[in-house]
Amino acid sequence: MEQQPSVEELLEKLLEIASPLSPFDMPLLDAHGATLATDIYAGERLVLRVGSRIRSTQIGLAASIGLDRLPTLPHPRVVVISAGDDLVEPGQPLSDSEDEFETNSWMLTTAVREAGANGFRVHTIPENHQRLREVIEDQLVRADLIVISGERHDESFELITAVLKELGEITTVRPKMSESGLHNFGLIGPDKTPVITLPGDPVVAGIAAEIFVRPMIRKMSGAPNIFRNQLKAKLKNSITAIPGESSFVRATLSSDNGVVAVALEEQGDLLSLSDAHAFIIVPESSAGIKAGQIVDVMVLERSSN
Repeated sequence: MEQQPSVEELLEKLLEIASPLSPFDMPLLDAHGATLATDIYAGERLVLRVGSRIRSTQIGLAASIGLDRLPTLPHPRVVVISAGDDLVEPGQPLSDSEDEFETNSWMLTTAVREAGANGFRVHTIPENHQRLREVIEDQLVRADLIVISGERHDESFELITAVLKELGEITTVRPKMSESGLHNFGLIGPDKTPVITLPGDPVVAGIAAEIFVRPMIRKMSGAPNIFRNQLKAKLKNSITAIPGESSFVRATLSSDNGVVAVALEEQGDLLSLSDAHAFIIVPESSAGIKAGQIVDVMVLERSSN
């Protein structure tokens, strides 16, 4: 029987397996966007501080003191795989009513890039046990983290779980989170590469990528800000919730005598995820939040990096 941790408990376990990568010297242009691994001095003057994100101004400063490389914690290499015999690549025809367009790998690959990783999408869709194992083993040589999802209704979850358990130590959980499902996580292969699987439903996978995968990547890259920025806002419309489950309600934000959060009416499709400026964080203990109350929101705008 799978474990049922809280969101916080699962995130803690995931961050335990997401160790910062080993530092090395990178050419200046390649170092852009990475995290500085050590302090840099010009003579006795500290000019670049460890833990800083390397931006264009830091590149220029390094060049001005004669450096062509910088010691960095590199961008994690994240491989994204979708598996399932009913998945069809966009641009190809659907054969029958059971087929669905493969969505998650496109969304997740770009999501991990937005988090600061080098994202690699696997272009083949493994449909059976042997093919999935071959694909995963082939990708281990270039992966610091592997993210796998399946079909919308999770028909492929057992396939993915069985293959991963042949390759390493895997834990299966169902977090106490609404709109969630089963996840796997653990370490696989000879180098103990971290792996996480996400539910097949694209909305659920997109939320899980924000809540679970993004902090893993930020920690692996040595970023000082692992988590999204949060702020307080006044709720414009009421929210219902299921006690015992955390919720991350998609919302837009506006400034009207303070920050106002508006929960989007349709929460069950990708449009809500696409339109959202933020997640309203509804704790496990809550049965709902009334309009006018102050809520915690996680800001999703990319400028919050």
